[in-house]
Amino acid sequence: MLKKYLNSSKHIQRLVLTSFVVTFACARIIVLLIMTRDIPDLFLHIGGTHVHHMNYGIFLLSIVGAVLLFTSPTKKWLGAIAIAYGIGLALTFDEFGMWLHLGGSYWQRASFDAITIVGGLLLLAAYTPPTHWTWRRLSGAILIVVVLIIFCWRLSFTLTSIEQRALPKLESIETQGPR
Repeated sequence: MLKKYLNSSKHIQRLVLTSFVVTFACARIIVLLIMTRDIPDLFLHIGGTHVHHMNYGIFLLSIVGAVLLFTSPTKKWLGAIAIAYGIGLALTFDEFGMWLHLGGSYWQRASFDAITIVGGLLLLAAYTPPTHWTWRRLSGAILIVVVLIIFCWRLSFTLTSIEQRALPKLESIETQGPR
């Protein structure tokens, strides 16, 4: 039973979801610790330019895409590729607000909203019904999407309140942190 699950697409989707969530959480914690100077400055600077971790995500997504297009990975490697894909997605979408607005604060709400939406879609992919769709399964999936939309909508009210209190503090930490 376990062997069958480990070879299933659900296992791959759940690896992507898990690596996405863990990487996002780690990235946010590490950036906050660097900004508060609790750990050394780990940012890469090339010629006076700060290389954001979104770039690492783009490179990783490019490598994953090339591997999948130009090779035929074995089932043994699909797990590693799925994890790399989840990491690349998280690193890229963690700074979504910065690439959407071409700059600005790391703590932009758009980045968190993007992470929530992408994470929700990955969650939906990882836990949707099997491949053959019946009317019952389709209606269940539609219900999940509707519940997810309502959840995100309600979450936005909570986040607005938190954002009004926390954002000025986070932006202050960012301006005082390493450049």
